[in-house]
Amino acid sequence: MINYLLNKTGYALLTLFGVVTVIFFLFNVLPGDPAQMMLGQNEDSEQLALVKQKYGFDKPVSTQYLYYLNDLLPISFHSNNSEDYTYLRANKYSATKLFSIGNTTTVLKFPYLRESFTKQGKKVSEVLAETLPNTFVLAVSAIVIAIILGILFGVISALYKDKWLDKTIQIFSTLGMSVPSFFSAILFAWFFGYILHQYTNLEMTGSLYELDDFGESMHIKWKNLILPAIVLGIRPLAVVIQLMRNSLLEVFNQDYIRTARAKGLSEFQIIKKHAIKNALNPVVTAISGWFASMLAGAVFVEYIFGWNGIGKEIVNALNTLDLPVIMGSVIIIATMFVIINIFVDLIYVWLDPKVKLQ
Repeated sequence: MINYLLNKTGYALLTLFGVVTVIFFLFNVLPGDPAQMMLGQNEDSEQLALVKQKYGFDKPVSTQYLYYLNDLLPISFHSNNSEDYTYLRANKYSATKLFSIGNTTTVLKFPYLRESFTKQGKKVSEVLAETLPNTFVLAVSAIVIAIILGILFGVISALYKDKWLDKTIQIFSTLGMSVPSFFSAILFAWFFGYILHQYTNLEMTGSLYELDDFGESMHIKWKNLILPAIVLGIRPLAVVIQLMRNSLLEVFNQDYIRTARAKGLSEFQIIKKHAIKNALNPVVTAISGWFASMLAGAVFVEYIFGWNGIGKEIVNALNTLDLPVIMGSVIIIATMFVIINIFVDLIYVWLDPKVKLQ
């Protein structure tokens, strides 16, 4: 188990290193000067030079890349020269000093994702801390809907194979996979939030936290979660239905299922005790992939419903060329993706003891 976790951690770090390298050089070949983006209309030559020096934009791209890696690493090296970008500023790094050698100090810190270009020096980590929990709540709600309804309708579809009920479920699941999320979001917001508003009491737009009528305090509005969670869960729901049906039909043909039937067990007992657990492996694979992708793929759904999550923040950052927020969002999503994959591999062992960790 320990060797497996060490190997997976090594692969995860290599993957994240590749992601960081790609997004850094991708966004650093874009036209435009980051210092000018930060200053906007208020730039002058003196301010431009100061910003470039402060953020290291006056250095070659290779040096900026090393600076970026140094910012992200939990153990990093910093100059004692206050004019250097890597100078250990208190408002920049929340760090614990380990030791110093000459003009360089080694520290232990949380990864520093830099500061937003458009939010008046606000740290990217603070921006993500405000938005990522909302996206996580939305993704978890959507995947729970997909799991519960997907397994239920998948089992029903397998039990009534080739009957009208099975064919109806298959039609709706195929439709769910083929309809783009942004179209479903517009349709659901218009129909349930506008046309049927007097019956559903749902809004076309709204986030998890909203100001009260007096504009004094924030409060949770759970009803705003319903429509975006359903829309985001439609496509994984359709996939889970198809996978559960096909996997269950394959399990039904196994010898141990025939033996259970010969012993007089009811169909419900066979499904509960023998079939469903063995049919879940492909479903777990799909769910893990969809959950990770939801954190990135909720962009259109969040933007259409006005849900203040990381997807909507990415759209806003793209519109304003807020590169640190975009890069930080991609790194966070990639990190969660590799963590989820490791967790899913551990679930495989629980579902099927024959699977060995390597």
